[in-house]
Amino acid sequence: MFKSTKLNACVLFAVFLIPQWFLYAEVSDKYKKLAKEAAATYGSGADKRILAWRRMIEETKPLSVVDQLTEVNNFFNQMGFVDDIDLWGKEDYWATPIEFLGMQAGDCEDFTIAKYFALRELGVPDEKLRLVYVKSLTLNQHHMVVAYYHKPTSIPVLLDNIDKALKPASRRNDLLPIYSFNAENLWLSKEKGRGVLVGGSSRLSLWTDLNDRLLNTISN
Repeated sequence: MFKSTKLNACVLFAVFLIPQWFLYAEVSDKYKKLAKEAAATYGSGADKRILAWRRMIEETKPLSVVDQLTEVNNFFNQMGFVDDIDLWGKEDYWATPIEFLGMQAGDCEDFTIAKYFALRELGVPDEKLRLVYVKSLTLNQHHMVVAYYHKPTSIPVLLDNIDKALKPASRRNDLLPIYSFNAENLWLSKEKGRGVLVGGSSRLSLWTDLNDRLLNTISN
């Protein structure tokens, strides 16, 4: 029912610089194994990005929610933008955070998915988060961002890979919401408010497939 149109905006690759102190974090054996596997699959440097991701999660846990949003947004925005067809040979593919970091690139959905899972791991309640599919009126392209709601009735703060500064949705008149979802639910957007609940997010086949692949990767 909901098929994404890819964002073709030209976004330059960022240089991914990893401070040395990132690499000495206490990382569980599970993620050390994943880091080695990432290097074997995606090439030299992928393991360092995986370890940097785990270090960021550990360092960010004690921070305030606002600082967590900032750190997560900044960390993943270091990746480069590449369309799915060029990266994966598919018109539409939602990468896991490990695939995204391994490739050091992805499209707007991949940025958004990685940020969402990081915030959930940091303890941000799912009911305060949405992955929001929007239309960029400036670029005339479809796009995806993360929305954080401090309270159910509050204006959400958006985490974006194009406009990289955290901003409330009220300051993003360039984005037109279409639908949103989290781990449980799916909403169609309306002119005002948080949207109309239309069912579970399992209706999105790409989301279900992504979660299955991520669970399989982490549990092995």
